[in-house]
Amino acid sequence: MSTAERYVELCLRLGRHVDGLVDAYYGDPEVQERIDAEALSEPGSLAEDAARLMAELDGLEAQRRRWLHAQLVGLETVARKLAGEELAFADQVERCYGVRPRRTPEEEIDAAHAGLDDALPGTGSLAERYAQWREAQTVPKDRLGAVLSDIVEGLQSRTRELFGLPEGESYELQLVSDEPWAAYNYYEGSLRSRIAVNTDLPMATNFVTELMAHELYPGHQTEHAWKEQLLYREAGRPESSILMIGTPESLIAEGIAGVADSMVLEDEDAFTAEVLARHGIDYDADLARAVKAVRRPLARASDNAAMMLYEDGASEDDAREYLKDRALMSDRRATQAMKFIVDPMWRSYVTTYEDGYALCRAWVDGNPERFKRLLTEQLTPSDLLS
Repeated sequence: MSTAERYVELCLRLGRHVDGLVDAYYGDPEVQERIDAEALSEPGSLAEDAARLMAELDGLEAQRRRWLHAQLVGLETVARKLAGEELAFADQVERCYGVRPRRTPEEEIDAAHAGLDDALPGTGSLAERYAQWREAQTVPKDRLGAVLSDIVEGLQSRTRELFGLPEGESYELQLVSDEPWAAYNYYEGSLRSRIAVNTDLPMATNFVTELMAHELYPGHQTEHAWKEQLLYREAGRPESSILMIGTPESLIAEGIAGVADSMVLEDEDAFTAEVLARHGIDYDADLARAVKAVRRPLARASDNAAMMLYEDGASEDDAREYLKDRALMSDRRATQAMKFIVDPMWRSYVTTYEDGYALCRAWVDGNPERFKRLLTEQLTPSDLLS
């Protein structure tokens, strides 16, 4: 049995311990059936298996070896945590995702507040005006499915023109509730994704295009479909048949999805306004453009909140209040964000969005050829930093 095949088996054995750790598997179903029929492996023995596999990669091509090694470090860390080993939050994140989390200086968030204060109209507090901007412009729930489908159609067309799409790729949109995330890409293999969109909170008009670019085109669906086609179907690499949370491929995937909209749209807000107008929904593109130009550091407040919880020993209430104060979240949005931050499955994942975005944005630097490489090659955070 090859090292790559043993890597897949390790992933599947670990996945039996944590629901959702295996983000997707579309390899040989007989392998999964055999693993599922085994006695449950102890996490400590799986950590040892990961370490052994790391020592057996020398015969592989250099890039493939680097990718598998980075993945195995993440899986070994997951197994060690499952076995009860205590790891500092920052150490766990760095080992799992390949980038050490950092705190965003409060001065950067202060600067974002100042920029928003200038951009947002009205006379109330900054938090009130920001909340009003977010809440006043939402997609009515009875039109959400149609709006999302319209947006996706436009993004898919642009992605196909600029980066190509594998023949036969497809997607399905579903509206769901009671989840800790805004949307989730369930990649089902056979070049197909099922996108679940959470309707617990009203969907902001300024977010719909970014979200669909992130989950579908040219984000997660585009990456997963291209890699299934090129690396698994054509190159025959078993390790490309499984997607794992807790590994650097997740950070790269979130980075790809984070820069996705900017790679296919010169003016996201003009595109959004055009689509929404067809559905009878007003959209102030100029104001949205001005707000988005300055608000990025607010997204990193979630990383700071996680560091407060897991590095400083702050309470959940303290972290929630921090999000309300620094990220300008409403009480219900802060509560929703905290569900994600404290979820045992996702707590170390929270930093991948902004760290992945920063890493991929700097490496791509607007170059379509580099973005296509991210979509089609197994690159690691260290590759992008070198």
